[in-house]
Amino acid sequence: MAATLSTALDVHYTIPHSSDTKRSTIFFTSPLKFHTKRFTILCTSSKSPPKPPPPNLAEPQQQKNPSLSDQLKPLSSTILTDTTNKDQLSQTHLLSKPKSIWVNPSKPKRSVISLQRHKRSPYSYNPQIRDLRLFAQKLNDCENSEGAFMSVLEEIPHPPTRENALLLLNSLKPWHKTHLFFNWVKTQKLFPLETIFYNVTMKSLRFGRQFQLIEELAHEMIADGIELDNITYSTIITCAKRCNLFDKAMEWFERMYQTGLMPDEVTYSAILDVYAKMGKVEEVLSLYERGRASGWKPDPITFSVLGKMFGEAGDYDGIKYVLQEMKSLGVQPNLVVYNTLLEAMGKAGKPGLARSLFEEMIGSGITPNEKTLTALVKIYGKARWARDAMELWERMRSNRWPMDFFLYNTLLSMCADLGLEEEAERLFEDMKRSEQCRPDSWSYTAMLNIYGSGGSVDKAMKMFEEMSELGVELNVMGCTCLIQCLGKAKRFDDLVRVFGVSVERGVRPDDRLCGCLLSVVSLCEDSGDVEKVLACLLRANPKLVAFVKLLGVEKTSFEIIKEEFRVILSDTAVEARRPFCNCLIDICRKRNLHERAHELLYLGTMYGLYPGLHNKTANEWCLDVRSLSIGAAHTALEEWMGTLSKVIQRQEALPELFSANTGTGTHKFSQGLGSAFASHVEKLAAPFRQSEEKAGCFVATREDMVSWVQSRIQSPAGTT
Repeated sequence: MAATLSTALDVHYTIPHSSDTKRSTIFFTSPLKFHTKRFTILCTSSKSPPKPPPPNLAEPQQQKNPSLSDQLKPLSSTILTDTTNKDQLSQTHLLSKPKSIWVNPSKPKRSVISLQRHKRSPYSYNPQIRDLRLFAQKLNDCENSEGAFMSVLEEIPHPPTRENALLLLNSLKPWHKTHLFFNWVKTQKLFPLETIFYNVTMKSLRFGRQFQLIEELAHEMIADGIELDNITYSTIITCAKRCNLFDKAMEWFERMYQTGLMPDEVTYSAILDVYAKMGKVEEVLSLYERGRASGWKPDPITFSVLGKMFGEAGDYDGIKYVLQEMKSLGVQPNLVVYNTLLEAMGKAGKPGLARSLFEEMIGSGITPNEKTLTALVKIYGKARWARDAMELWERMRSNRWPMDFFLYNTLLSMCADLGLEEEAERLFEDMKRSEQCRPDSWSYTAMLNIYGSGGSVDKAMKMFEEMSELGVELNVMGCTCLIQCLGKAKRFDDLVRVFGVSVERGVRPDDRLCGCLLSVVSLCEDSGDVEKVLACLLRANPKLVAFVKLLGVEKTSFEIIKEEFRVILSDTAVEARRPFCNCLIDICRKRNLHERAHELLYLGTMYGLYPGLHNKTANEWCLDVRSLSIGAAHTALEEWMGTLSKVIQRQEALPELFSANTGTGTHKFSQGLGSAFASHVEKLAAPFRQSEEKAGCFVATREDMVSWVQSRIQSPAGTT
């Protein structure tokens, strides 16, 4: 037999052993135990089978050698160092890149939490599992009382060993039953309670938002020397966040840091959200940068938190920062992130960028949901982008994107704000044909608002009758819109009927409805119509009716008017106080009670209802009447001109320019105000003219004003 040449190569390799863990973390790696084994590879130059190697007495002999290909497989993932040292030659180097870990620069060495959090016993078949699960179901189904629970607990089929107790604890659903069972296990004292028992109990309590109980358990663990691991702290912090106990969440986060544990991705996102909701922008960015520096890669939830934070602050630069970070890290936004960023764009007042972001989302293959579309519609409506909003609606229909009541009603409200009556009618009919989103009370209210704003009285009344036939509830807002529409059309009989029916159906008049009735009183020409409307107002606010009548009593002193007006305002919601004052001034002017109108304007100014009415700089004095009604604006102009006349007569210093700002008519209190103000300026022969540079602004020079006052002195004609 030909001689053969054989070479033996000893290869050492290591096998890591780590216990299974229920939850991994991205911040650190676990310490692993390595055991070294050795096998021998024989290489021979002939085809004859190699001779078996001499037996190694230190190791058990293999009964069967693996094939050569199997022996060579481990070499494919290793690199043999080219060195003469045989010991170094046998060592291997893994090709994979090690994971990054959290470090704290303030400490020389950071202790990290081991992934081996809870030791598990080796798997073995337990015939008691089926019985225990059935018993757990029995505990879940029993009455929600401690007595009933403890009574059933006496029937436990097997002794509560560590494994059995943990299985039952995991199987209980109601948080209070989990807590009862946990306390019962403690009283039995059959085995020492480990961290895992507390963690399971805390998670159940977190579901029930029972932070106080969770904190008590945490303090109990500290007192008994039971270790709080990452899961324990994460549960405490996230529960505090869900309960809006942000200070507590920060307190336990700081305590976690002091113990040497580092947050996992769940804890990290939660504490970022806590800082963001507390408005601690600098802390959020500092924590985010610290995590990034340690190798942590944020997930979409983190970017959703950052986007929401910057959106609440209207910080467009911050929103751009979030988008750039996501792009640089290669994180693809999900639907939640897109929705958050769209809402942030709306609050930052960036409709164009919101549209671009929406198109990017569609291009990435993500289908928008109702929240996405509602956010975009609100942005378009606020920016008065009617065409874009209606094009979006057409895309919704053609693509069959999901639509709900809120989205439909948001579209209808946008149509009401922009005066899109025909588009609103198409939307409303589309809702009627829909099986899932048929018009509700708010849908009808939006249509009443649209018809009322546009003066379509017959359509508004038809809508009201349709609501009565279908049994659709009429709310106070819909009643207010309809009464305002009927009042402008001077259909007072219909107004009285609508008000009576609304009250009978359960509508409770609020301050806005009372203000609407007051404004209708100011429109009445006939005393009979005034009494009809005041009879309705009497059912809603008797004190207000009494004050209206008091204004017409000539002998009523200013002090009485002042005191009664103060009482009226104190009983009125803050947002309705200025409209009340405007309407009362209009009523006085309608009855030729000009002196009362000036008294009310003075009281309204004194009580802070008209902030910014007068603005003075060295070069310009301005009268801003944008928040006033027509009658109140006329009164303010007369008061201002009288004051200017006295200033000029005293020869005091004057600015170069005088201006009066009425706005462009978009505000509900300033609709038609510009033209009415111009007519009154002409009536007074005041030297104001419409500004060519700024709409809704009337200007006069110092020379014109002085000349006008001198002409009034020579030919007296009081400004009031």
